[in-house]
Amino acid sequence: MSYTAPVKDMLFVLKELAGIDAVATLPGFEDAGFDTAQAVVEECAKLSGEVIAPLNVEGDRAPSALANGKVTATPGFAQAFRQYVEGGWQGLQHPSEFGGQALPKLIATPCIEMLNAANLSFALCPLLTDGAIEALLTAGSDELKSRYVPKLISGDWTGTMNLTEPQAGSDLALVRTRAEPQGDGTYKVFGTKIFITWGEHDMAENIVHLVLARTPNAPEGVKGISLFVVPKFLVNDDGSLGARNDVECVSIEHKLGIKASPTAVLQYGDKGGAIGYLVGEENRGLEYMFIMMNAARFGVGMQGVGVAEAAYQKAVAYAKERVQSRPVDGSLKQSATIIHHPDVRRMLGTMRALTEGARSLAYVAAAYSDNAHCHADADVRARNLAIYEFLVPIVKGWSTEMVNDVASLGVQVHGGMGFIEETGAAQFYRDARILAIYEGTTAIQANDLIGRKTVRDGGAVAKALIGEIQRTAEELGQAGGAAAASLRTQLEKGASALSNVVDYVLANVKRDPNAVFAGSVPYLKLAGIVLCGWQMARAMLVSQRELANDPEFHGTKIAIAQFYGEHILAQAGGLETSILAAKGDAGVLALSEVQF
Repeated sequence: MSYTAPVKDMLFVLKELAGIDAVATLPGFEDAGFDTAQAVVEECAKLSGEVIAPLNVEGDRAPSALANGKVTATPGFAQAFRQYVEGGWQGLQHPSEFGGQALPKLIATPCIEMLNAANLSFALCPLLTDGAIEALLTAGSDELKSRYVPKLISGDWTGTMNLTEPQAGSDLALVRTRAEPQGDGTYKVFGTKIFITWGEHDMAENIVHLVLARTPNAPEGVKGISLFVVPKFLVNDDGSLGARNDVECVSIEHKLGIKASPTAVLQYGDKGGAIGYLVGEENRGLEYMFIMMNAARFGVGMQGVGVAEAAYQKAVAYAKERVQSRPVDGSLKQSATIIHHPDVRRMLGTMRALTEGARSLAYVAAAYSDNAHCHADADVRARNLAIYEFLVPIVKGWSTEMVNDVASLGVQVHGGMGFIEETGAAQFYRDARILAIYEGTTAIQANDLIGRKTVRDGGAVAKALIGEIQRTAEELGQAGGAAAASLRTQLEKGASALSNVVDYVLANVKRDPNAVFAGSVPYLKLAGIVLCGWQMARAMLVSQRELANDPEFHGTKIAIAQFYGEHILAQAGGLETSILAAKGDAGVLALSEVQF
């Protein structure tokens, strides 16, 4: 696979939209301005393009394999992982006191995108480790943090997240794995966990499993779940590895995509009980696990952006070399490359506009996160945290729905050859399909967007963001030019549609919850389309000012932003109509179970 990171666009978004220089004024980030960001992004681009991307196709054709309880990763993965961790990439955004580089999330985010664009299966291992680090830093005791976090950051060990069981998918109230206290501060863990990403492998010395389980007297439901560290190998007091713990990989799944990433079924306690260590307090496990999940959800959103970029690059390359038919305008008298055909241009434009919009929104969200954690003013921190938390389900939900469309268009651009595995377009399509499912389906993100992020604060954050969008639309009106005028029209319509839907949600969520939640995913998609359109509009304003300095780059940004308005933002009205038309039993629920 050939992948070249879009470094110039990434740096543009970092500087002009996400405000890397403002982030560099935050306490602790003084040395993390644009120059640092550029150096990090360019170096990560080399690693991703030269070392990790070439393994992507091999991972699809020769996936991880299980034999005698041991999983062997795709040839080349272990060596690439060593280069990755020895370069310090696992610790990019983690505290320096544990061996990390303590860089802003905003600088880490393009690196996450590049890794996932290069090789989604490979990138899943660092993603889960990041989540484990976040959970331990937030809820772990000093002893747990000192024992596990440095080794996770160094990449000597990797981490996993163990939620799902055969009977407990999204409904974690059904978790049955049990943890029995042993009187010495340890617990013995018994149960089966499924869908454990990189739950067993040979790329690191140890695997640190974070496991949800119930203690003997725990309350029923989600209020009775605790979180435990259960390492593959026990860790001695001096930090060396001890005996093998009672956790075994009994199988790995055979999947549609991400084949090189071993998705394990893990059995705990077959030989007397797996030794585990409580994280934080009993019965607060789901709260702690959500720390991992929020980190992972943002990361999965970046997976969507990364795979979309890779699919777009492959489609463009093919469109520039595949010769088929004469152009419809008669500009050439012989068959030409298919990029001359208007509908191919439409598909490529859609792929690029969706990808750039989602990238911009995610980077901006990362900047809100940095301000939420590091700003000196508590009120500013709280305001930024509220915005970031509002954006997370959109970054996750919209970006992962978007990539399904982009990867599908990538196959379509290839025509019949896209259906043939050898071209590589189909792998993006297959790999991308899981992204809207794991770490919380799109419906779960949409329910979160309604319940916790819109209704809970009476729509305050949503309305504040809509106000920002309207101000950007006014700036477009002042900027002048046909492109700005076109985008302004669609952005104003989009902001109005989103505002109307927020009002509808607030007015009807208690009176007719079925109707509101029937429109939850369309609401999430509407929010994603409009918020990304806002970022594309901001990009257009910058590029209009800077056009003379780099006509090719900024001219392209203006054209893609205009395309986004006319082809993607224009969909906002239809989504609004479908949401406001929902009438509970007379709409989505009109058919009875028998009628389906």
